[in-house]
Amino acid sequence: MHAPGTRAKMSSIFAYQSSEVDWCESNFQHSELVAEFYNTVSNVFFLIFGPLMMFLMHPYAQKRSWGFYGVSVLFMVTGLFSMYFHMTLSFVGQLLDEISILWLLASGYSMWMPRCYFPKFIKRNRFYFSCLVIMTTIISTFLTFVKPTVNAYVLNSIAIHILYIVHKEYKKTSNGDLRHLIVISVILWAAALTSWISDRVLCSFWQRIHFFYLHSIWHVLISITFPYGIVTMALVDAKYEMPDETLKVHYWPRDSWLIGLPYVEIQENDKNC
Repeated sequence: MHAPGTRAKMSSIFAYQSSEVDWCESNFQHSELVAEFYNTVSNVFFLIFGPLMMFLMHPYAQKRSWGFYGVSVLFMVTGLFSMYFHMTLSFVGQLLDEISILWLLASGYSMWMPRCYFPKFIKRNRFYFSCLVIMTTIISTFLTFVKPTVNAYVLNSIAIHILYIVHKEYKKTSNGDLRHLIVISVILWAAALTSWISDRVLCSFWQRIHFFYLHSIWHVLISITFPYGIVTMALVDAKYEMPDETLKVHYWPRDSWLIGLPYVEIQENDKNC
């Protein structure tokens, strides 16, 4: 599966300790400079969907918060660091990949977590909640160095809390667009997670049938989940934070197409005083 000589050469070039994490794809099969070719190039979708969503959601960001651009940039940074990690299989690359995901999740929590789910001592103050999230993320960032091999499992477990929130909101709402987005987001995330876990625990089986692409499929699916996830959270957030506006969901490139990226258009409610 591996090419020890080539890998040692790469270690000397980057002067980094090799990561303990190695995915199922065979190493250095397509290039002497790229350890896992498909796991590396599949991250290009992060670099495509990030800027595209910034463009599509620009009116929303102007109306709600410029922090949306920060979330989108962190999404692209995550793709770049993941690309670097799978290209080098270095310990530094692994940490950069995992830390960027951690900060991406933290930025989403700070911006979109509904106030009704804040801890009671925060008293629904978003600034204090954001400070709490940042402090927790800083501590967690340092803890990633303690046991790096478990970081990815911990990051995926955060999804359990997110699923709890979207489940509560699904039960609360009668908005058909929001319900549809929640269902699609959960299906995409579940498919992505299944690919991730299968690559980790069933690697010997995939090797026997010469199918090494489960982790690259994870990259594609999770990058598609991002647009659905942020539009879902934008709709949930608007219910609490933007009661005077109506968010209409559209799909790029056309609403009539079977497959497309969701985004929102803000329609102000006219109220006669």
